[in-house]
Amino acid sequence: MELLLQQILAGLATGGIYACMALAIVMIYQAIDHLNFAQGEMAMFSTFIAWQLLQWGLPYWAAFVLTIGISFIGGLLIERVVFKPIHDAPVLSHVVVFIALFAIINSAAGFIWDFTIKPFPTPFGTSPLFGSTLIGAHQGGMIAVTLLVLVFLYIFFRYTSVGLAMRAAAGNPESARLVGIRVGWMIALGWGMAAAIGAIAGMLIAPVVFLDPNMMLGILLYGFAGAVLGGLTSPGGAVIGGFAVGIMENLVGTYVPYVGSELKLPIALVIIVTVLVVKPGGLFGRVSVQRV
Repeated sequence: MELLLQQILAGLATGGIYACMALAIVMIYQAIDHLNFAQGEMAMFSTFIAWQLLQWGLPYWAAFVLTIGISFIGGLLIERVVFKPIHDAPVLSHVVVFIALFAIINSAAGFIWDFTIKPFPTPFGTSPLFGSTLIGAHQGGMIAVTLLVLVFLYIFFRYTSVGLAMRAAAGNPESARLVGIRVGWMIALGWGMAAAIGAIAGMLIAPVVFLDPNMMLGILLYGFAGAVLGGLTSPGGAVIGGFAVGIMENLVGTYVPYVGSELKLPIALVIIVTVLVVKPGGLFGRVSVQRV
């Protein structure tokens, strides 16, 4: 029983990271109807920026907040400079640009900081939380920061005029334009916020997986699984899906024979394929009906 509870709590900690990635994926998907294959690399590059700021002597939380701001501006600029000019281009053009962006960011990080694995500090420590062996201090910190981010986003999208405008622009851009909402800038803000959320996920998971240019490949795959499970049209569903994937990953890796830690990554692929076959819209996604 203690092992089961330990795995569930650990799954909630990593699931919070997957939830952040899934939310970032869904935010961009709602804005442009395409999946951002470079989301993980953007988060990885932001984490390297945080590491560099720490090497220059900045306190952890100052580097944390500054990295979020830099990531927000970077995401906004990517949308304005790269994707705005090809907004009406075919789907394949967007896919090619996403793949190119993935390769460019990955190579740039390796060129600037090289491909050696680097330790990333945690402000929460590595001792057990409250003296309990069920969950570590860093895992507890990951859960706490993730919940704070989710509460902030809920308040932002529910009660602020900018958040409501972003929801309107994503849900019905034509009607949003008719009431004076600048849909293009709302999409750019969505990109900036997705990049900032990804940066938070990268900085929280880096002490666990260590820092290198390929650190977010598996995390992105689990984020995709969470987004598909919850529904690509439902931000709240993506969050729930991310937490669920984290718990399932840990439980399957612990209790299913012959899986172990080496074969946990295919679990995300199994979840994606199963959901797309059984319920393509995800658990909480809305069904899209078109008249032909």
